[in-house]
Amino acid sequence: MIKDSYFLLENLKNIVFIGESIKFKELIEINNNLKISSNIITCSDQAESIEKSLNINIFDELDHKFKNFIQKNFDASETLFVGLGPRWIFNKEIIEKTFHSNLINFHGTRLPYDAGPGGGMSWRILRGDRIDNQLVHLVDEGIDTGPVLNYERSLIPASCNIPIEIEEYRLERFVTFYEKFITDLKKGKKYKLLYQPKYLGRHNTRLHTLTHGWIDWNMSSHNLVKFINAFDDPYPGASSFITNNKFGRLFIKKVQLHGGESPNHPFMNGLISRHDDDWIVVSTIDENMILIEEIIDEDGKNIIKSLKTGDRFYSPNEKIEYGKNKKIFYGPKGISV
Repeated sequence: MIKDSYFLLENLKNIVFIGESIKFKELIEINNNLKISSNIITCSDQAESIEKSLNINIFDELDHKFKNFIQKNFDASETLFVGLGPRWIFNKEIIEKTFHSNLINFHGTRLPYDAGPGGGMSWRILRGDRIDNQLVHLVDEGIDTGPVLNYERSLIPASCNIPIEIEEYRLERFVTFYEKFITDLKKGKKYKLLYQPKYLGRHNTRLHTLTHGWIDWNMSSHNLVKFINAFDDPYPGASSFITNNKFGRLFIKKVQLHGGESPNHPFMNGLISRHDDDWIVVSTIDENMILIEEIIDEDGKNIIKSLKTGDRFYSPNEKIEYGKNKKIFYGPKGISV
């Protein structure tokens, strides 16, 4: 509940997770240790990624069935509703009447920067943002615009450069952050509402690797590395074609910036200048080159040994422009355009 610009729950008995997380078992164990019951509400698309042994409740609409389920099974005044990437935008009536304003969301950035429905990790790699921030905020009618309750910053380790590496680090810190927040809330701690400034912020649209991941080889070497890293594991990889006609669409992973070769010329961008068996050296438009260790074909095979010096990577302009102009939506039932 909100009282005198503070958020508190005087008798926390239930936590209802809304969305998805690979850390559900750890979160539920934390709740159990605090003698708090746990429940999961999700949508049909997110349910596919949730461990089958967990008991989940699936709703694709915030309709009367959803509201009746909450009212029948929980005393909302003693329940904390916890958003973990939910696919819905909640209106004022549901927030206040169904959830009794006890709806919070855990977010992994420095709000109001990087608000939005998804792709946050890739966007941050593109920009070179190296600060992790564990944050929890109240949910209002906007997208990640509610007042902040607590946050904790740290530097992302230098060894973490692609989404899966940064996400593993973030998730470890999230579990610790969640435990401290819930433990303190259970003990009666009050959290002052920290309202987000309206004059700052950045909203991220959804990214879809197969749509938005086409490589523009006219980027600088530094931006090429950031772009390719942003679509690396666990995603399929940034895309390109190559002048060797034996291959179709290729997915590039495991890249590094390299400055130890002879000078380039902009006309050389995308050319394989040297093949060192397990990796290739590719020219860019500036003084650096990039080293590539994985070139994955459409069958999932690393074909780097089959490439030749003089082959050139390229992406048709229409593919790049299509990605820039295509907005992707992920709803309760999955992807839509």
